[in-house]
Amino acid sequence: MWDDAKQLNAIAGTLGVLVVAALLWGGATWAVRQRAFAIQDVVITTNLERASPAHLEAVIREELTGTFFTMDLDRARRALAQVPWVRGVALRRQWPHRLDVAIEEHEPFARWNDTGLVSSRGEVFNAEWNGELPQFAGPDGHAGEMTERFRTWSAQLSPLALAVNSLTLSPRGGWQLMAAGSAGALVVELGREEPDARLARFVAAYGRTLATLARAGTRVDYVDLRYRNGFAARVPAFREKKPKPA
Repeated sequence: MWDDAKQLNAIAGTLGVLVVAALLWGGATWAVRQRAFAIQDVVITTNLERASPAHLEAVIREELTGTFFTMDLDRARRALAQVPWVRGVALRRQWPHRLDVAIEEHEPFARWNDTGLVSSRGEVFNAEWNGELPQFAGPDGHAGEMTERFRTWSAQLSPLALAVNSLTLSPRGGWQLMAAGSAGALVVELGREEPDARLARFVAAYGRTLATLARAGTRVDYVDLRYRNGFAARVPAFREKKPKPA
């Protein structure tokens, strides 16, 4: 091999290419880490309604390290997603020194088990909120289902001037809701089996039952729909008369 001039030239050429490539790679690696390529402007491109700009800025200063080329956007995205009210983050580099940050926020829909909030998408998240919201109480993993049920049942009860303000799902799958109307609060026990059909029957019978009682001045505060052919109602002012002694 050492007597073959063509083969030696080929080896020398290959080694030369490898050396040049290594030098170029090293130079490029060094260059992209220089301060000349540092991110100088971070711009939040969305209008924030609930997320704290100060909190976002603090996370940005802590996590968005590196230059235009070396910044770990996945790490930065994960860090920003931990800020309260932030549902999603989109990051985009803008040459030569700018980073655009687009924030998608959660929209509060209900309170969750006194520990968190449920978004309009049925997702549980943690944030501070002082406004009025319905109350959800249920097992983990059921917030989405409860959000759908709440919307459906609210629409069913709305023509009766009843607004759902509380929804409960027991660990065994039993449903209960509390609605507010002109006569006060009404607890509706739906149970586990066919809650939609049970509520539909109650709505159909409301005009000739609870509404009639209300017009007569009798208030009902609890109804149990777990009956095949009807429902039970509780009148808080009702007192059963004791039988007269014989």
